[in-house]
Amino acid sequence: MHATLLGVLGLALLGALHAQDGVPVQPDFQQDKITGRWYSIGLASNSNWFKEKKHLMKMCTTVISATADGNLEVTSTYPKGDQCEKRNSLYTKTEQPGRFSYTSPRWGSKHDIRVVETNYEEYALVATQISKSTGSSTMVLLYSRTKELNPERLDRFTQFSKEQGLMDEEILILPRTDKCMADAA
Repeated sequence: MHATLLGVLGLALLGALHAQDGVPVQPDFQQDKITGRWYSIGLASNSNWFKEKKHLMKMCTTVISATADGNLEVTSTYPKGDQCEKRNSLYTKTEQPGRFSYTSPRWGSKHDIRVVETNYEEYALVATQISKSTGSSTMVLLYSRTKELNPERLDRFTQFSKEQGLMDEEILILPRTDKCMADAA
């Protein structure tokens, strides 16, 4: 009986650990094909900053380029007030293709970034687990090569975000804008 109980508890713990790491990564990820210009079409998050800034957010451009050592340089340009803001991030490759890590120099938060699915020519769905001293949060991004994306991709983004535990009010299809689109790197 004791061994059975330990076995059941062990399986429960293993299941909990697996569920935490259950975010998939694009099979046969091809890093060279993810590079180039993307538009941020959707953003979902349960973080406090998202809740506070959600009403101000608009579509932005993101340019992804590979570095010589196989990491990704990610530059996002977005409207902030009446100006265009640029943010550069270096996503460090991990042993798993399609999975990257990033530490925010500003906030000290650690980001586990996964390209969940993409066809490289139309869309990319990216999930990020963010950990910092005050807790953790989840973020899902939907990128598109064009400013519009078919409804099936938008539905997939919403469905995947909900699978990650995000609620309807934490999921946003970003309002389209032409502001800052020409200023992108």
